[in-house]
Amino acid sequence: MWQVDAEYGLSRRQASLNRGEYRAAVVPQIAERTVSLPTDLAADLDEATMALVRLDAHADTALRSELELAPLQSVLLRTESASSSKIEGLTVGARRLALAEIGEPSSGNASLVVANVRAMDAALRLAAEPGLASILAMHAALMAEQTVHTPGALRTVQVWIGGGAGPRTALFVPPLPGRVDADMRDLAAFVARDDIPALAHATLAHAQFETIHPFTDGNGRTGRALVHAMLRRAGTARRIATPISAGLLTDTEGYFAALGAYRDGDIRPILETFARSSRQAAEFGRGLVDELAHARAAMRARTAARSDSSAWRLIDLAIAQPVLHSRAVMQGLGISAPAAGRALMTLVDAGVLRQTSVGRRNRVWQSDEVLAILDGFAERIRRTAAR
Repeated sequence: MWQVDAEYGLSRRQASLNRGEYRAAVVPQIAERTVSLPTDLAADLDEATMALVRLDAHADTALRSELELAPLQSVLLRTESASSSKIEGLTVGARRLALAEIGEPSSGNASLVVANVRAMDAALRLAAEPGLASILAMHAALMAEQTVHTPGALRTVQVWIGGGAGPRTALFVPPLPGRVDADMRDLAAFVARDDIPALAHATLAHAQFETIHPFTDGNGRTGRALVHAMLRRAGTARRIATPISAGLLTDTEGYFAALGAYRDGDIRPILETFARSSRQAAEFGRGLVDELAHARAAMRARTAARSDSSAWRLIDLAIAQPVLHSRAVMQGLGISAPAAGRALMTLVDAGVLRQTSVGRRNRVWQSDEVLAILDGFAERIRRTAAR
């Protein structure tokens, strides 16, 4: 039974529609389900998986050492987090996001996306064992700075997706709160399996997670972070966060429809959606890797400094974090304030960085080159979606 609180401010007719019995999903247990895929779908998923593996290898080729790869990891992590957030309607430009990451004033959306970066980072750090405790840790990282929802805690109230002021008029009603713990433990057992092809495994776990909807908020972003944790554990994406959410962004209606089909018992559409999105992600990711590698080489060519200097290292930091203040430089490079100031001025003189604030206090420097690449990446996604 659903009771409508007076505080909803509904009309009498709306209150009547939303008061009374409702139906909530009873989610099938999947921990031991046999996953048998048609030959054509299995081949499609294999092809998409290899595209992700090739992207990971390409990043190694473009930036050959662990030190060189680190800035790229940061950029791709932020890019994937921004795309995942955009699926939820949270849009933010590259500069605003970079400002929020160094603690400078920015938009509310930017702060929410920074939280998603933390959740994605937690997902990759916990990839060795992405079970229930890890999922709760991802959600805790995502929701750490808000005060409305409990970070890292399974919901104890009914939630619904779309449709209005209550579950009676919703598009989909996830399980009753009392079922959530058992459903999530079943999902964790499914996640722990090693007998399912990596991309199919991660996709089905994601769809099951979104069907359970275990949290009061942040389910979409946490569920997509889970995909990355599982792909990392499987070795499909060993070094970088592949921009799968960017692929999903090109057809969000299809993505949500595929989740609806999963809830109706048809797993094929969501598997096809993730196969398509993974191939798209590999294409997007390869272009981004190449542009950043080219920009890095051009920045180094313009900079008159030794290869072991702070200025040289600051180029990599500027790729990872394209908006900087002196504190970020000091912390990122482990150097003193005077050394940070000299490195910044060297890159300003080389045209690598530009100061965008005025005065001696709260000075900020940015890499217009890197910001343009990141905004161009977002624009390519938008254009692809509009086709």
